[in-house]
Amino acid sequence: MTLAQLCATALLVAVAATTPALAETCAGQPTTTRLTVVVDDVRTDEGLMTATLYPPEAGKFLKAKGEIAVWRVPAKAPATAMCVWLPGPGDYAVAVYDDLNGNRRFDHSAIAPLEPYGFSNDPRLFLGPPSANAARFKAGAGETTIHIRLRYPSNVPG
Repeated sequence: MTLAQLCATALLVAVAATTPALAETCAGQPTTTRLTVVVDDVRTDEGLMTATLYPPEAGKFLKAKGEIAVWRVPAKAPATAMCVWLPGPGDYAVAVYDDLNGNRRFDHSAIAPLEPYGFSNDPRLFLGPPSANAARFKAGAGETTIHIRLRYPSNVPG
């Protein structure tokens, strides 16, 4: 990440943290624990940035009905900030994708993704998605901010 991207992201997060309206735009029911996800390397304002929050159990990561929350915001280049209220401090994992066609599904072929995607902790990927352990992060009490780098499949221009 360049210095300019870091500065832009820091400004985005600072504004979001000091804006009372953000509490109304965070997904879920307000609690004392909030997660802000900053998706970096966003190339376009097209699509809906979609995030899925998972509990620490490996058997629920990337599985149907394994999520705690799914939320969407309009994509904004070069970074998209989005937040969700967490059940409490603890271990979680996040997967994101830019739903370029707005069909509310992560489009993929039998062998590869068709839309930009990323995971918490930016784990190294090799012939498939990361493990839950590789994507796991710890959220503390109050506000936690994580950065996720969006990865682009070769079929997505830009």
